[in-house]
Amino acid sequence: SATYPLPSLGATYTPKKSKLTLGLGFFTNGGMGSDFKLNHRLFKDASGNYVQQEYYSKFAVMQGGPSVSYKFSKNFSAGLSAHIYYSMMDFRMPYSLSPNELKGVVNPQTGMTFGQMFSAPQSQGGLGYSEVTAYAKMSGLTAFGFGGKIGLAYKVNDMFSLGLSYTLPVDFTYKNGKADMDMTYQMNDAFGRVVSGYMMNYPGITQQQAMDSAMTAFTQMGIDLSLGAKASYDLENKLSMPQQISFGFSYAAPNKKFRFGMDLEWLNWKKAFEKMELNMSGGQNANINRMLGNTGAFSLNFPLEWKDSYIIHAGGEYDFSKMFTFRLGYTYGTNPVPESTVFPVFPAIVENHVMAGGTLNLSPKFAVNFAYEMALNKELVASNPSLVAEEYNSSTSSLQTMLFHLSLTWKY
Repeated sequence: SATYPLPSLGATYTPKKSKLTLGLGFFTNGGMGSDFKLNHRLFKDASGNYVQQEYYSKFAVMQGGPSVSYKFSKNFSAGLSAHIYYSMMDFRMPYSLSPNELKGVVNPQTGMTFGQMFSAPQSQGGLGYSEVTAYAKMSGLTAFGFGGKIGLAYKVNDMFSLGLSYTLPVDFTYKNGKADMDMTYQMNDAFGRVVSGYMMNYPGITQQQAMDSAMTAFTQMGIDLSLGAKASYDLENKLSMPQQISFGFSYAAPNKKFRFGMDLEWLNWKKAFEKMELNMSGGQNANINRMLGNTGAFSLNFPLEWKDSYIIHAGGEYDFSKMFTFRLGYTYGTNPVPESTVFPVFPAIVENHVMAGGTLNLSPKFAVNFAYEMALNKELVASNPSLVAEEYNSSTSSLQTMLFHLSLTWKY
């Protein structure tokens, strides 16, 4: 568990005898994060004990800008906003790839690639891997984007009102990032498999002789083990926030003390979070470049394959007095994350939220608003195989969150 502050600030102004209202706001749109350590079968010390690895993520989206609304008649209003978005992203975790990404050619005469060698069964002279893994640190990714929103409101009568809004998608190109890729444990494990292969095929040799033969074999493939298997890259990343459509209604009781509202919302995650495109350049490690078959620049697509989400918000408030208003709310949203790509660093799987809060009107101009929100625990079992990595096959991801809201309102 971790704590994340989510700041916001806003102001509105309506000139006297005007149908126009102006607004300016800055707030946190959303995000997520995780920070824990897990065992990974590849990361072990010389004694065979697990060396726990950090699984960390931070993803945040903030937005701000002007808004304007106009009251065309007593019953009908329209508004729009134009916002600048800012996002940041960091990840630290084991990152696994298909051996097919190792496109460097081992033997020009046969055309065999490192990927084919790593994936071929050990009985056929290969290494028997179904994936290759590096520890990845991706940091410093920031991006700006532009988006807008348009909304319509219609007051049916003194009790009922309707609303409709559309939010544009926002495309982010994250720049100025750094990616540190460490394949040390993967190469150590591969070296061990080559040594074991020599000792199995030549029972009379010593372990040292097998190690010397393995060293010679890697050298003949153009791998200089003294250079290690660590590389740093300049990193760019592409991701989007979804377009969304919302429709809602509100009801105000004749006694003017009770109000109720409900919203229906569609978020187009299927298009926005299909994949995360990673573009790396500037890698200087000759061994990694040799295996990947490039000069230090390449692109990868991290699978997400999210589904569209449908959300229902419902809430009510009651004025117990001129000083105190009490509120209750509930939200249900379908989980957009499929079993094939769920993993604990980027879960976002909760479906049910409950909320309670209120407002204290300390004066005609000043009020304190507060609320407690809980996202109820949700578990999701990953498919087998997982599209992210084998370590997540049939794993269970769970998430619950608690949010405390506090805001101050000043009427000038």
